[in-house]
Amino acid sequence: MQISVMWNHQIDLNLIYAAINCCKKDINLTIQLLFKFEQWKFQDNNEQNYKKRMNEFLEKRCCNHNINLFHMFDLKDKTVDAIKWSTVITVNDGLPFVKKDKKHI
Repeated sequence: MQISVMWNHQIDLNLIYAAINCCKKDINLTIQLLFKFEQWKFQDNNEQNYKKRMNEFLEKRCCNHNINLFHMFDLKDKTVDAIKWSTVITVNDGLPFVKKDKKHI
């Protein structure tokens, strides 16, 4: 909740969850990672590049655009494909939260 408050509850809960898992539940590292991600999104047209590939994600039932974009960011220098990773996370963790879940928090 601390992280959500920092972004005035405007950040996707699934994104917070994914970032916390990437950082092995270290809140300080998670905050740093999310700030880097937010900066990366707007550099070098990264968000626009995602929009070009968006249908590839949607075909694999990866419907949370924030998570898909985050995986492109997190896996940019690795051999793992962001689409495959988003698919695994979506199936394994049951993402995404739905809008009605956000109202209860």
